This record gives sequence, C-alpha cells and structure tokens, in this order.
Amino acid sequence: MVDRSREPAASLALYYLFKWLVVSPVLHGYFRGRIYGAEQVPRQGPLIVVANHASDFDPPILSNCVRRPVSYMAKEELFRVPVLSQGIRLYGAYPVKRGSADRSAIRAALEQLNQGWAVGIFLQGTRTPDGRISEPKLGAALIAAKAQVPLLPVSLWGTHRILSKGSRWPHPVPVTIRIGQAIAPPTSSDRLQLQAITQQCAEAIHQLHNLGR
Repeated sequence: MVDRSREPAASLALYYLFKWLVVSPVLHGYFRGRIYGAEQVPRQGPLIVVANHASDFDPPILSNCVRRPVSYMAKEELFRVPVLSQGIRLYGAYPVKRGSADRSAIRAALEQLNQGWAVGIFLQGTRTPDGRISEPKLGAALIAAKAQVPLLPVSLWGTHRILSKGSRWPHPVPVTIRIGQAIAPPTSSDRLQLQAITQQCAEAIHQLHNLGR
C-alpha cells in the first residue's frame, strides 16, 4: 500500500544524498547561509511552499531549508532526455507543456500533492531582480483551494546577488532563508478569495524578507 503522507522512499533517499553532499555544504560554507523557522515546516503530508524568486539557485536552496523534498514544474522537453528524465522525476520534477502551462501545471501539481509531496511555487512565476514580489500570481492559491492544503511562505534573501550579469561563477554572498507560519487554503476557487490569500502570502514573504540578514 502506498503511503500518501510521504514522498516515495527513493525520492527521499536521493533528496538527502544531494542535500548533505552538495547543497548544504555550499549553502552553509560558501554562502554562509542562515535558516530561520525550519521548525514550522510540516514534516509530512501535502504542502504548497510559496516563495520569492531571484536566482537559479533558489529551488535547491529552498528544498534544502524546508528539510524535505520539494517538487517543481519543469519543461516537458527535459523529460525526453534519457537518464535525465528518470533522475528529475525521482527528484520530484513534473512536466509542463509549452502553451498550456496553466492547465497542465495545475493537474500535475495536484497529482504530486496527492502523492504526499511538498510542491514549490514561486509566487511571481519568474525571477525578479531584487527578490521582491510585485505581481503575485493566483496559481498557488488556486491549487491550494482545489487540494485543500496549506501554503507555507518562505523568504529567500540575498540570492539575487549570487550571479551578477555576465558572471560565470557564483559570488560568495550571504544568504538568509526565513520560513513563516502556514496559511490556510481558500475555502473555494472564488477569485476574490484567491486574490486575498495570494496577497496574504506575498505580504508574509515581504515581512520576512524585510528582516534582512
């Protein structure tokens, strides 16, 4: 019988291997990483992790700091590459078709949540130059409403300085991750409710971000 409260055992094993051998040493050694609020993360069960986004380093850093695997969407083309496809699926990635990202992403995210994963969603959808969220999207709130799972706000501070324009090597800048209290999902998919919860998530992330280092 499949345990829907946890990620697959193989995915957990890969997560901890990559975390302790690669991500954690780089985060704490090279970026002098600080993590606050990790005790607020539910250790099992479906969860939506919402965060700001400023760097390609954000997904592994975020997953490392919440102390459990986080599943992200990835381009469908990556799943056509032998070996790579198996690896990223095992690590929790799910494919999204070009041109139908909204519909396919929602379906795929709901399936991941049904399997006990934490699903990571960057609230603005794309990277911003300063790590602030100026135009939060409703997708995370909509998925939370459909799945009736909580949203966990996380602030990634300092990651926007890791790679400057034209740089080929990450700078050893200080990085701080702050994890807030879980936010209850909307009770329905009504647009006003989705907007209210989305704004609540954005404000929670900004409050954490304003604390700085």
